[in-house]
Amino acid sequence: MPDAQAVALAASDIAAEPSPPASDLSVCPNFDRLAVLYRWMEWITFGPWLKWCRVAWLNQLAGCRHALVLGDGDGRFTGRLLCANPLVSIHAVDASPAMLKALAGRAGKNAARVQTQVADARLWQPEGSAYDLVVTHFFLDCLTADEVRSLAARVRGMLEDGALWVVSEFAVPPNRFGLWVARPLVSALYWVFGCLTGLRVRCLPDHAGALRDADFTLKQRRTWLGGLLTSELWSPRAAEPS
Repeated sequence: MPDAQAVALAASDIAAEPSPPASDLSVCPNFDRLAVLYRWMEWITFGPWLKWCRVAWLNQLAGCRHALVLGDGDGRFTGRLLCANPLVSIHAVDASPAMLKALAGRAGKNAARVQTQVADARLWQPEGSAYDLVVTHFFLDCLTADEVRSLAARVRGMLEDGALWVVSEFAVPPNRFGLWVARPLVSALYWVFGCLTGLRVRCLPDHAGALRDADFTLKQRRTWLGGLLTSELWSPRAAEPS
């Protein structure tokens, strides 16, 4: 029977495995073919758990007015945010035109408050807007840690004081559950999405370390399914008084 330290090290291996060469990672995955199937794939594999992650902080976003939503897939969170907050406007960025079309459809009567933009978030440059909310649900796991760090640094410069960043992600907890359940499951998910979309990333990035490097502070965190799913609330670190 492995000791606790060995289990913790093995469970964290997925975050330390080498990623494909940079030339492979530069290829933008294509999620268009999943736009129609995404909801049903999610329900079959995780039931309502991913939805619960997305809406974990919804009540705390009532004061937000200008939201940047990156990679929301078919837009189920965007639709919920628009209904819950009648004053928020949303800038939705995604590399998949089909996903953005589905997102706009879910906005329904609130579509006038949504601006969509087709762009690869790894290369996207914020322009002309100041956001008080950033949302990335199950999106940062499509990036490497360096790409998360670069994205966070770019976004950081466009945030208002007191802005919030909502992050929902998969995680591999450092215990036996992580070793025997979470790690194989996350590896399988990467393999499936790699086959379906061309995603080249194969390991979870250290998104928390990358956000801290970009001057963000973790405010709150919730977990589900033994730590396999996590939802976090981050905020830009306040400037030190001069």
